[in-house]
Amino acid sequence: MKKNAEKTNVMRILEQKKIPYTSYCYADTGVISGKEVAFVLGQDPARVFKTLVTVGSAGSPYVFLVPVEKELDLKKAAKAVGEKSIQMLKSRELLGLTGYIHGGCSPIGMKKQFPTVIHVSATEAATIIFSGGKIGYQVEISLEEMKKILRYDLEDIVVT
Repeated sequence: MKKNAEKTNVMRILEQKKIPYTSYCYADTGVISGKEVAFVLGQDPARVFKTLVTVGSAGSPYVFLVPVEKELDLKKAAKAVGEKSIQMLKSRELLGLTGYIHGGCSPIGMKKQFPTVIHVSATEAATIIFSGGKIGYQVEISLEEMKKILRYDLEDIVVT
């Protein structure tokens, strides 16, 4: 695992906004699941977040970040964004909507900024790690720094 490899659009955006970050490359490891990514990076899975894109009953997209070892609670997520219900966006619709593919979706740098909710556990650590916008790449930043480029809410949105 290399700490710095090629730059992704997410990394370029963070640099352009002068936001300090750490990047990780695990592209040569073959790991896919979030838990495997956390293991390969030598990180606590509670600090490594996956980006999930959903669609509300009215058709509006929403973005949720949850720890890789947790599962998004669709009822809690819907309540957090004021929808009656939400469902996961189909993988084939992801690229057209966000500009990202499944496994490389980041809340930073999407075609449009959608309402974003991060699981409240993100406040328990100084930084969180999430997709760098390309499969095999992750970035680590603080929630404070993330506020400079992304509007988000913190809610309890995981299955307990």
